[in-house]
Amino acid sequence: MYRSRFNVDMNKSSFNYTSSTVNDTQIMFYDIIGSQAHVLMLYKNNIITKTDTNKILKALEELKTTTITNESNSDDIHELIESLVVSKIGLVCGGKMHTARSRNDQISFDLRLKLRDDVNTLCINILDLIEVLVLLANKNKRTIMPLYTHLQQAQIGLFSHYLLSYADSLFRDFDRLYYAYDRINESPLGAGPIGGTSIAIDRKFVVDILNFKQSIHNSIDAVSTRDFIAEYVSVISILMTNISRLSEDFIIWSTSEFAFIELDDAFTSTSSIMPHKKNCDVLEIARGKTSRVIGNMISIFTILKGLPSGYNRDLQEIKLPLWSSSEMSIQTISVIKILLENIIVKKSNMENMVLGGYLTSLDIAEELVKHKLTFRIAHKIVGKLVQAAYDLNKPLSTLTNVDLSKSIGNYEQYISISSLIKIIKSITTNSSLRNRTSYGSSGFNEQYKMIKSRLQKIEKYKLKMTKRKNKVNEATSRLSAEVNKIIKRV
Repeated sequence: MYRSRFNVDMNKSSFNYTSSTVNDTQIMFYDIIGSQAHVLMLYKNNIITKTDTNKILKALEELKTTTITNESNSDDIHELIESLVVSKIGLVCGGKMHTARSRNDQISFDLRLKLRDDVNTLCINILDLIEVLVLLANKNKRTIMPLYTHLQQAQIGLFSHYLLSYADSLFRDFDRLYYAYDRINESPLGAGPIGGTSIAIDRKFVVDILNFKQSIHNSIDAVSTRDFIAEYVSVISILMTNISRLSEDFIIWSTSEFAFIELDDAFTSTSSIMPHKKNCDVLEIARGKTSRVIGNMISIFTILKGLPSGYNRDLQEIKLPLWSSSEMSIQTISVIKILLENIIVKKSNMENMVLGGYLTSLDIAEELVKHKLTFRIAHKIVGKLVQAAYDLNKPLSTLTNVDLSKSIGNYEQYISISSLIKIIKSITTNSSLRNRTSYGSSGFNEQYKMIKSRLQKIEKYKLKMTKRKNKVNEATSRLSAEVNKIIKRV
């Protein structure tokens, strides 16, 4: 349809190689409503007649239920939709639909329409996942567990504190997506192929009717840039990386060696040969999909990095990794949410792991600091106590006067053995968590504050998302109402 200059069709192999029609199905709806908005603008500015507007809008409305097949001879979704309109109402009328518009500004426009919907879907799903984490934390705000650095036991902590750490990571993922929306929600339509148009169009009409923030001012930037896609997939990559880290923890903690948690059977598989196996397939697939999303991001950046100014056909190759990234992230968040809602927390196993180690060591050292020892001396003393307990294969609390005296040696000048024994015996798992009062710590009291503030934050963000989603829905309804006015009026 677009080969006005040439007398022959494109070579079949070349056409099959370059056509993106089948891969464009995800933006078909957006191309139709974008075309409707554009045609309304042409009509409002007396560029096409009411009769032609009516015919074009009717034909576009009918296409909303059309299924794309591999038999299409169109180069892309834009050509297909225009050719279908022309086949319905003729070239004289249907050929006016593309007035003052290029596929270059059209494709960028379609992508932005789709991405703002994907951002809203992801943001809502992230909030739902955060809420599950916070509610699970609320149920486990007194569930004691070891906290780890280097995968070695570090301090006594609470399972709620761990869960809230991922809730906070996801809040940042939400924020990144939420504010990326404004950069996505700008209209390139009307920029033409690259330098604009001499036809007296009104770019602001489309901005207003479809609730864009504004038109992209520079026409070169409007058709050339895909940085909004690079930003979007980068943010998704960070989001998926956080999900992958959570998945890795839960895979480790569901092993027989840890047995901190157990996944519901509905989220696991068994072995084809070993009947006893209970494999964390959902979590493993989440790790794998994270790698694919990161790969998509690299692919997109690699395409973008060497392109000259203006539209280049290479940009077509961005779409598949973009669709893939959106789909995988939305699916992953949805299934992880349900998995967490059904997780089994083995509280006694977590607490027993704490009791078997030396996790009160830092608490003892800090108590020595309160007794006027410098922290480094306190660190030395407790280090020697831990080594002694380890060599004797006993807990710190069972070290005798003789054990203590042998282990700390010359450091006895800084603290008496009787005082040291008193300090060691006074520090328990519960006292450690009661005394942990620093802002944001894993202490009991901090958990109540954190959970309350996170629940309030979720409600505030949900309200924001409801307002934003409503604006997009209102825009679609407004466009539909304008289309129906024309169709029914003529």
